[in-house]
Amino acid sequence: MEMLVATAIGILTAGGLYLTLRLRTFPVILGISLLTYAVNVFLFASGRLTVGAPPILQDDVTVYTDPLPQALVLTAIVISFGMTAVVVMIGLGAFLGSDDDHVDHQPENPAEGQS
Repeated sequence: MEMLVATAIGILTAGGLYLTLRLRTFPVILGISLLTYAVNVFLFASGRLTVGAPPILQDDVTVYTDPLPQALVLTAIVISFGMTAVVVMIGLGAFLGSDDDHVDHQPENPAEGQS
């Protein structure tokens, strides 16, 4: 089970880095999203990978799951959703302003970039 989760985290990270380095707006947004998913899975896996174990220690339970990574992942999901919305709006504004979706777009005329 741990090897499967570690492989999934590695694939998500590699795909996220590849898409982030594409220097186009939409692949960068997808790459950042994949990186946040990889971090979320890593945080979730750090709380012991047990199936069917409760997150709270009770009197008759001997095996339990740590609830802190679950709370961290829930918080990270909300933060990543807000971050993705902000990045999409910045990318959309940049695309509508220049009719190009290159991330590293440099103006051809130096006076054109100043306002």
